[in-house]
Amino acid sequence: MYIVTGGAGFIGSNLVHELNLHGISDILIVDNLADVRKLFNLHGARFVDYMDKREFRRALHQGELRIPHIEAIFHQGACSNTLVDDGVYMMDNNFTCSKEILDYAIEQGAPFVYASTAAVYGLSGQGHFTSTLENEKPLNIYGFSKLAFDNHVRHRIARQSLPITVVGLRYFNVYGPREDHKGRMASVIHNFSKQILENRKVCLFEGSGGYGNGEQRRDFVFVRDLARLNLFFAQAGPYAPAKDQPAKTYQAVVNAGSGRARTFNEVAKALMQVHGEAKIEYMPFPADLEARYQHFTEADLTGLRKTGCGIPMTTLEDGVRETFAQAETPSA
Repeated sequence: MYIVTGGAGFIGSNLVHELNLHGISDILIVDNLADVRKLFNLHGARFVDYMDKREFRRALHQGELRIPHIEAIFHQGACSNTLVDDGVYMMDNNFTCSKEILDYAIEQGAPFVYASTAAVYGLSGQGHFTSTLENEKPLNIYGFSKLAFDNHVRHRIARQSLPITVVGLRYFNVYGPREDHKGRMASVIHNFSKQILENRKVCLFEGSGGYGNGEQRRDFVFVRDLARLNLFFAQAGPYAPAKDQPAKTYQAVVNAGSGRARTFNEVAKALMQVHGEAKIEYMPFPADLEARYQHFTEADLTGLRKTGCGIPMTTLEDGVRETFAQAETPSA
C-alpha cells in the first residue's frame, strides 16, 4: 500500500491521480476534510482507504496503524497557508508530525518522500536558490517549520542514521489542476485565469525590486512534474526497478522547480493563448510588501540532477495548456 498524506489537497490529489494512471490504486489517503471542497479533487480517483489526519496521527502514537506492507509514504500534508501566525500549531503540524511519520517510515522500511518549500529561501535573489545555509532565511513560520524539518533530515543523513530513501522536495511556485479550493493561496496562474474569464483583464504589479511593470520573475512549476518526481524517488510506477535489480536508496533535500524564472507578463500571455485576449493592467506595488515579497525565484536544479533524476520539466506554456485541458474534461 502507498500512503499519501494531504492526499485530498492540491499536490497530494494530483499525486493520487498520477499513481492511478500507472495502475496503482492500493492507496491510503490521509487528510482533513474540514474544507469539503477538497473532495472534488478526488473525483475519478481510485484508492482503498481514507483516514482523517488526527486519526492517523493517533494511530501512529498508539502503535495501531497495522498495514501489512507499505510500498512508500508520500508526505504532502502540511499547513501551507503563509498567513497563519500560530507558531505552536505550525511547528506541531509541519515539523513534529513530519518527524513522527518519518520514524514510522523507518520502522516499516518504506521510502519517504516529502514536500518542502522554496519559502525557506525568503528574499534570496538571483543565484541564491541552492540548498545552503547562507541562502535559507524564511520570512514566516511556514517557511521556518519546513526548514526545521529539512535540517532534521539533513542531520540524520550526515549521521548516516537513515536506512531508507528519504528525499525532501523544495517546491517552487506550483500550479495546475485541482487547486480551486485554495482560494487566495492558489497560484497566480489560477487567480489570473479567473480574472481573464470573469473580467477579460488581468492585474499585475507595476515595477518593483528593480524589475519593470509585470517583469518580476518566478519559477512556475507544473504540479504533474512534482508528482513524477515523487514517483521517481519512491521508485513507483514507471520508475520501479526491474525484477532482477535492487531498489536504490536516495537521500537528499533538493529543489523542485522548472529551473527557469518566467515573468508575470509571460504568464498572462500564456493564459491568453488558452482563454483569448485580455487587457493587462498594472497596479501600484503595495509598500508593505516590499520587505516580504519574492521579486525573483528560480530553482537551482543541480542537486536534483546529481541524484540521477533526469525527468524533464514542463514549460510554462505547455503546463498552462494541460491545466485547462484537464479542467474541461473528467478527472483521470
